[in-house]
Amino acid sequence: MAEEPDLESLRALTLAAQHGSISAAAAQQDVSQQALSLRIRALERRLGLALLVRSPRGSHLTPSGELLVGWAAPLLAAADEFAAATRSLRESRADTLRIAASLTIAEHLLPPWVARWRAQRGQEGPLVQLRAANSSAVVESVREGAADLGFIETPDLPQDLGREQIGSDTVEVVVDAAHPWARRPAVGADELARTPLVLREPGSGTRRALEEALLRAGHPLTAEPAVVSPTTLGVRGATMAGTAPGALSSIAVAEDLRAGRLVRVLVEGLAIPRPLSAIWSGRRPSAAARAFLSMRTLSTS
Repeated sequence: MAEEPDLESLRALTLAAQHGSISAAAAQQDVSQQALSLRIRALERRLGLALLVRSPRGSHLTPSGELLVGWAAPLLAAADEFAAATRSLRESRADTLRIAASLTIAEHLLPPWVARWRAQRGQEGPLVQLRAANSSAVVESVREGAADLGFIETPDLPQDLGREQIGSDTVEVVVDAAHPWARRPAVGADELARTPLVLREPGSGTRRALEEALLRAGHPLTAEPAVVSPTTLGVRGATMAGTAPGALSSIAVAEDLRAGRLVRVLVEGLAIPRPLSAIWSGRRPSAAARAFLSMRTLSTS
């Protein structure tokens, strides 16, 4: 057979041989006797072989038919295994809500959201599978289908994805209490742009928001970073240790500011707001993602 095997016809032939009857095979396949018979006849015409002998007392395979059914057995088994695997994949996807979130949201906002979700949905609700990454990586996860729902904190919103703003945040310049800036009423945006800072890595929403705010103010960030950290915790720790001023989410440093472990630095003429956004692939989020987003008690406070 030059073409790829016709699995439906091979299955029809196999079932007819197993049952000794086209009508019984048709009943198992939930098709008409005529439809199943036509499949077998089409297979015979393609191969140029007689495969099944039909008689009033039933049907049985010819020698060629016996060979063909034997060869077809592993193909049909593999097809059944493939169908079962894809069905399992669909079912597991339906039982899991895959969320990718930028680090500030993942560390500070998602834990109470997920707890609220579990309380509302109960143990029968979809399991939340969380991946934390920077905003650029979250966008790629959603684009590639690795996440059903993403949360990002960057002003650069992807235009090819569905999106909804779910809150807002600001980026704060902070120092340890012993830093000279802690005793100044304010610093200039130009001085900030020339100062080595403790920053997140490129692709982070926090860093991108700072860079864009300084660019809008006419003072692009020109100094090489003092430290680059892939985590909010790393930036916070280096800043608190007195390494250099740091740029961090107001959500991430709220407790440290209240406790006096860090001091907020006022930068003249510079505000660094940023949206907190949900993103998804396609026109609408999945049913589970829509249900998660519909919890209107989501808040950054």
